Amino acid sequence: MSRVLVLGAGGFIGSHLVKRLKSEGHWVRGVDLKNPRYAASPADEFLIADLRIYDNVVKALEGGFDEVYQLAADMGGAGFVFTGEHDADIMHNSAQINIHVLDVARKNTIGRIFYSSSACMYPEHNQLDPDNPKCNEASAYPAAPDSEYGWEKLFSERLYFAYARNYGMTVRVARYHNIFGPEGSWHDGREKAPAALCRKVAMTSETGVIEMWGDGKQTRSFLYVDECVEATLRLMRSDFAGPVNIGSEEMVSINQFAEMIMAIAGKKLGVKHIPGPTGVRGRNSDNHLIREKLGWAPSLPLDLGLRKTYAWIAEQVAKGAQDSE
Repeated sequence: MSRVLVLGAGGFIGSHLVKRLKSEGHWVRGVDLKNPRYAASPADEFLIADLRIYDNVVKALEGGFDEVYQLAADMGGAGFVFTGEHDADIMHNSAQINIHVLDVARKNTIGRIFYSSSACMYPEHNQLDPDNPKCNEASAYPAAPDSEYGWEKLFSERLYFAYARNYGMTVRVARYHNIFGPEGSWHDGREKAPAALCRKVAMTSETGVIEMWGDGKQTRSFLYVDECVEATLRLMRSDFAGPVNIGSEEMVSINQFAEMIMAIAGKKLGVKHIPGPTGVRGRNSDNHLIREKLGWAPSLPLDLGLRKTYAWIAEQVAKGAQDSE
C-alpha cells in the first residue's frame, strides 16, 4: 500500500483525486485550508493547514510519501482571475506554496511529485481566433499569458523542472483545461463557466432569461473531473515528465454550451449578453502529445459529463430554495 499526499485535498479536483486514490487502496493524507465543502473526505488523515506557512508544509510532508500531488493554489473562475483585483494574492500565494513544497520535498523521502499547471499559461496571441486556437505544448513560448494567474502557473512549471534538474527529484507536470463536474464551486464567486451556467439555467423559470458575459462566441473545451483524475494518475505513473495537456478536444462556443445545458434541463431560455471578464477568445486542448506519450487521451463526450454536473447543481439549487423557505 503506497503512502500518498494530496495538497489541495479540500478543493474540487483534489477531493475527487482523494476518493480515487482511496478506491485503489492507498494510504492518503489530505491537506488544505478547509475540508471539502460537499462531502466528507475519505482520506486517512486530513490536516487543516495554510501551506503558505513553511512549518505547515514540513508537517504535511512528514513521514515520507511515494506520491505527492500538489494541487493547492489561489484560484477561481473568470470572475475571480480576470478582474485584476486578486492578481497580487494569486501570484504571491500560489508561488509561495510551490516554493515551500519543493524546498521541503527535496529534504524528505519523496518518490514522485505532481504539479497541476493550467492552460491559462498559453500565449494570448495564439488564442485570438475562436475557431482555431493553438494550444499544443510546444506553443508555450514566447510566453504571453493573458492573466497573472497564467504567468504564475508558467513560473511554477519552470520551478518544478529546475528542482528536478538540480536536486534529482522526479516531477510530473500537467496543464489542466477547464475541469468541471459535481462537488465544485457553483455560487461563491469562484465558480467557472460550466457551474455558473448550470446554476443560472437551474434557477430560471421556463420563460426566463439568463445573463452571459461576452458575446458567447468565445470557444472552450471542458473536461469532466473523472477523466482529469484518470489522466493525472496515468501521467504520474508514466515515464513522461511533461508538461502535457489534460483536457478535452470537444470544443464548443459558450452559446452552444448554454444551449446544451438548456436541452438537458428541458428549458428554452433567452440569453442576455452583458459585459464581463471572458478570457481568451478560443481555447481547446491539443491531445497529440498525451496520446503519443501515454497511449491514452480523454474521450468522455461533453454531454455525458454535463448531465451529471447539471443534475448535481440543480439539486443544490433546490436545497437552497428549501432552506430559505
